[in-house]
Amino acid sequence: MAIASDASPVDSKKRRKWFYWCRPTFSPEQGVLLVLFGSFLTGAALAQQWNQSTNLALACAFCVLQLEHPYVVQLKQRKNWKPRFLIWGGIYGAIALTMAIFLWLQSPVLLWIYSLALIGFIVDSVAVIQKKHKSIANEICIFATICLSAPLAFGATTGSISIEAMALWILNTLFFSSAIYTIKLRKKRTRLLKPGIIYHGLAALIVIGLYALNCFSLITALSFGVAIIKFGVIICVQKWYRQAKFQFIAIFETRFALIYVAIACISLLPAHLPPS
Repeated sequence: MAIASDASPVDSKKRRKWFYWCRPTFSPEQGVLLVLFGSFLTGAALAQQWNQSTNLALACAFCVLQLEHPYVVQLKQRKNWKPRFLIWGGIYGAIALTMAIFLWLQSPVLLWIYSLALIGFIVDSVAVIQKKHKSIANEICIFATICLSAPLAFGATTGSISIEAMALWILNTLFFSSAIYTIKLRKKRTRLLKPGIIYHGLAALIVIGLYALNCFSLITALSFGVAIIKFGVIICVQKWYRQAKFQFIAIFETRFALIYVAIACISLLPAHLPPS
């Protein structure tokens, strides 16, 4: 009995260590998942169909997002190597690469999307090394990279990339990037309204320009109005927005994001989906 008692703590420690290494890394930021899935749904809505390639593209985009998290953490803590993060980053990367190659063989045009995603990943890595990961320019770059899931969904599903798909990528990037300026209102150093007003004004002009070029319908263009309405509401309740717990702010931002995604998707779908 004494031998079993002495061995038990050792076995327990080994099991904990084994479970630690087997436990996958997972991005703790739920906001980026919302951006990924929301953008992907708009791309699938534009394609007006959903097939096996769409499923594969969604899984690939998800693995790429999970690949980014452990490597960014490791870059931030370069003096303290974390093999578990590198291992799981490699696993996510291998899975994503395998699916990306398979999709590329079916739709060679996806190489352009992969190239843009790689550029975004490199820019983000450089910003992390230079300790500018939370700069506005880099955060917009991150949102733009994640929003590539829209043309990815369209390209994987249809086998082509259209001007409308790239315009939708810009629209998604403009909408989700608007959250950068609202969230920064909660910080003392960045709580000026002027940058947010300028951003929403310029973004609205870009959306109007894309609509004038017939890149999407009027309702799709008006979906960006959700961001303007959200910003206006925040201006009216600045005190609450700056002092409320972050969980309430996350719910607030999520609701407006879901409204935008719903309007954008419905506006892109036909009255009746074509037969599969």
